[in-house]
Amino acid sequence: MTGLFSIPEGMAYASIGGFNPVAGLFSGVVPAIVGSLTARTVLMVTTLTSAIALTAQSVLDEAGLDPLDPGNVALISVMAGVVMLLMGLLRFGVVLSFVSNAVMTGFSTGIAVQIITGVLQDATGYQPQGHNRLARLYDWLAHVGSWDLATTLVAAVTIGVWALAHAVPRLRAVALLVAMVLVSVGVALLGTGVDLVGSIADIPSALPHFTAPHWSALPTLAGGALSIALVALAQAAGISPTVPNPDGSKPDMNRDFTAQGLANLAGGLFQALPTGGSLSRTGVAVAAGARTRWAGVFSGVWLALIVLTLAPVAERIPMPVIGGLILVVGGELIWGKRHDILLVVRTSWTSTAAMVLTFVLTTQLALQQTIIIGAVLSLLLYCVQAARQARLRAVLPTGDGRWRTAPPPSRLPAGEVTVLEYTGISLFAELPHIQADWPDTAGAERAVLVLTVSGLPDVPSSAVIKWLGRRSDELERQGGRLVLAGATPAFEHVIRATGLIGRLGEDGVVPADPVLGASLQEAVGRGERWIAEGRDPDHPP
Repeated sequence: MTGLFSIPEGMAYASIGGFNPVAGLFSGVVPAIVGSLTARTVLMVTTLTSAIALTAQSVLDEAGLDPLDPGNVALISVMAGVVMLLMGLLRFGVVLSFVSNAVMTGFSTGIAVQIITGVLQDATGYQPQGHNRLARLYDWLAHVGSWDLATTLVAAVTIGVWALAHAVPRLRAVALLVAMVLVSVGVALLGTGVDLVGSIADIPSALPHFTAPHWSALPTLAGGALSIALVALAQAAGISPTVPNPDGSKPDMNRDFTAQGLANLAGGLFQALPTGGSLSRTGVAVAAGARTRWAGVFSGVWLALIVLTLAPVAERIPMPVIGGLILVVGGELIWGKRHDILLVVRTSWTSTAAMVLTFVLTTQLALQQTIIIGAVLSLLLYCVQAARQARLRAVLPTGDGRWRTAPPPSRLPAGEVTVLEYTGISLFAELPHIQADWPDTAGAERAVLVLTVSGLPDVPSSAVIKWLGRRSDELERQGGRLVLAGATPAFEHVIRATGLIGRLGEDGVVPADPVLGASLQEAVGRGERWIAEGRDPDHPP
């Protein structure tokens, strides 16, 4: 089932990227076999997707390379595979956790618009003009009278047949295939004279053969390979949570990265375009009853056999049929993102702005630039949200051995121990929030401020270390002192390496204790003893 589904989808995706449709077919052979054999997510099918096809096209166009040259295709696929493999081996799977849902929603929706505008000529016979995708869409709508009637009717009938097949539950998974076969047969019988796949590419009755990459173009494609890898891996990252392993084994994103890297390395040498985990192809496999990784392996085997035996038939597929199917794919992608779009809009204005900006960039810029900008934008959103969450809270005893939190006092009381809890990620951008919560220390004679740092990262930023030093000096000038409670070994190492321990004193740092609250009790006890003694052994008057 998955192999059959790969015929219309693979050819369609290759076509929207300006590649030979044969490369779209072959992208479901070797990559699917290698990816399924090595992936941790056993049901994931590795093959060409629309976003990968468009990104690869954008990369080659930017480099001035012909997307129909097999050597260029082999090089970009192999290079993307190397990047994926390195990211997997270096365990960079966590990197994609920083690509926000808002950015990916805007990117995916923009990709859908690119998909639709990329096949308007195939679907209607009119080539829209414009400096960006939205302008071309407007130009296409404004020139309805210029659409070719026969081409438009074939594409419309294709969409109609797909809709009817999709409405039948048993045919839903193969609705694209049903529409392609029925309308292609109808066009052949009626002889409408529209363009066929064979008019733009010969499909050989042969298995994919070895193709050497054009290594001379390597320097110009290095950055583009990273962009393709990020797009492919970001799409695949959503498969393991959606399609868990039937045996209950845990997913491993780094292992999946490695598998996709190997799939691209092998596939790129055998006429495949860059590939990644495909949610649509995986969904077809699951709907057909797949339970093991062999489903993906056999999908590649069956596709190879189909190409080997039915290539002349594939050449008779009308291009308006391919165009109609791609319009369906783009429309389904937009429709499928409607819930994510509403969720982002209802979440926050910053997330909405990030989504809209990414969408606009996707329709205006080259995709390899957009994905990098989107990744940077996601990191900025993360930093903003993290900085907002940083807070100081007062920790007060309840009298029964427990503690409760409260807003921090506006002024530090003299001759008392005050406990504050610092929660955050030790990011320099959060310091203004922390400073705003810091109590006024004027007149805090013989006051001890115990700051719990157990909620901070093991390695704080240099800005936080510098700020802690200033606060310690400030308290000392008032006759008080600062004590840090709950410092992990790594945290304590940084304190000593930066010289902060000399300003706090040896007893100004209480190590973390596995017993909950023990380090806090110890820090409070040290502060009370220091106040009672009326002197500081480490800070003599």
